[in-house]
Amino acid sequence: MKRVITYGTFDLFHIGHLNILKRARELGDYLVVGVSSDEFNAVKGKKCAYPYGHRSRIVEAIRFVDKVIPEHSWEQKEADIRENAIDIFVMGDDWEGKFDNLRSLCEVVYLPRTPDISTTEIKNEIASGSKPKD
Repeated sequence: MKRVITYGTFDLFHIGHLNILKRARELGDYLVVGVSSDEFNAVKGKKCAYPYGHRSRIVEAIRFVDKVIPEHSWEQKEADIRENAIDIFVMGDDWEGKFDNLRSLCEVVYLPRTPDISTTEIKNEIASGSKPKD
């Protein structure tokens, strides 16, 4: 069984989130998703519309996801890989090269992002009163 892990905040869940989870799951048989905690998002300077409990339950309900874990820090990834017997670590290509240090533990894959969609873009459109793109 190939086990895959990915991480994200998953605030204002959108098609880009769904696409990366689906593509990550297609790389293996079991998908673990680390959802950033509210405290970790504060460290990263992110303010979420929804609390961790809501975001993790949404991600948990996606059929491609087998297990959700809280992400509390950058440093926990090595322990998560070991504890969950991970074969493939997946992130969006906007993180290209940032997690290459994990290659000694598992395969590292950077997947292309879904074009023209991001949570930041959605939040900006809402704030400006614009209609989100189809």
